[in-house]
Amino acid sequence: MSNFMLKTLVRATLTVAVAACCALAASAQAQSVALTFDDGPRLEQTPLLSPQQRNAALLAALAKHQVKAALFVTAGNGADRPEGYALAQAWGQAGHAVGNHTMTHPDLHSSQLTLAQYQQEVLDCDRIIATLPGYQKWFRYTYLREGNTPEKRDGMRAFLQAHGYRNAYVSLDTSDWRLDEKLVTVLRANPKADLSAIRQAYLGHLRQRALAYRALAQQLQGRDIPQVMLLHHNLINALWLDDAIAQFKDMGWTITTPAAAFADPVYQLMPERAAAGQSLLLSMARSLGVGKFAGWERLVDDGDFEIEALKAQGW
Repeated sequence: MSNFMLKTLVRATLTVAVAACCALAASAQAQSVALTFDDGPRLEQTPLLSPQQRNAALLAALAKHQVKAALFVTAGNGADRPEGYALAQAWGQAGHAVGNHTMTHPDLHSSQLTLAQYQQEVLDCDRIIATLPGYQKWFRYTYLREGNTPEKRDGMRAFLQAHGYRNAYVSLDTSDWRLDEKLVTVLRANPKADLSAIRQAYLGHLRQRALAYRALAQQLQGRDIPQVMLLHHNLINALWLDDAIAQFKDMGWTITTPAAAFADPVYQLMPERAAAGQSLLLSMARSLGVGKFAGWERLVDDGDFEIEALKAQGW
């Protein structure tokens, strides 16, 4: 299919979706967000908390707020070993969904990785997680990159359809991983460091991204969509997920489930991605030729703003 034909199809699909969604808008509730966590369960050692303690802290924060989330498993990070499998199992046992995030987190855009190799990564991970409670046929692309060639992109879409997988899109992308790297670096240098500035940067980052993606959804869809937020199975979330959820509630947002969010028709769209590694909303904007809009740079900076602000404070 030519680029012109694909763009025309995307425009038509988006137009139909907007009409369908606007018909539901009158009955829409407050802005909602579903929480999803990638790359878990991680068995690497970090300051302050062991892998088991990090996992328990994440689950405790979710339980405290009665939130059901999703864990997207990169099996090579730990689920392929008994101690890591037990951590993933705890998510399913607590009522959370468990999805596929490949075996070793390769980059589909790498010229050294074939389509067949990437597909095998999905199948290998599936053999492990299919035995877990909460298992769903949901796949999330690593780095949110769907292929740097039409052959890879279309080949993966056909593969997922053939295997009954949903593309587990992200609409609300965050760079929590960047702030987690900063947190770990600070703690390794000084285990007793005052972390209040990093905590505030983390919460401010989530708030900024949430408001910006909400505004983009309204621009593209004419309404609030249930946002699907990308977080990671890491130390920063283990420490402050409780605060993050409380912040969303203070903002007037409701926490929904990933399954409920994915039921929205917007998550059935397959926009052409002009650039890789971004949210569904940015892909939609680029497919429609929106270009760089006000605030665009704060959605693609991978946390540079917060990191530079911390440096200015002496971190």
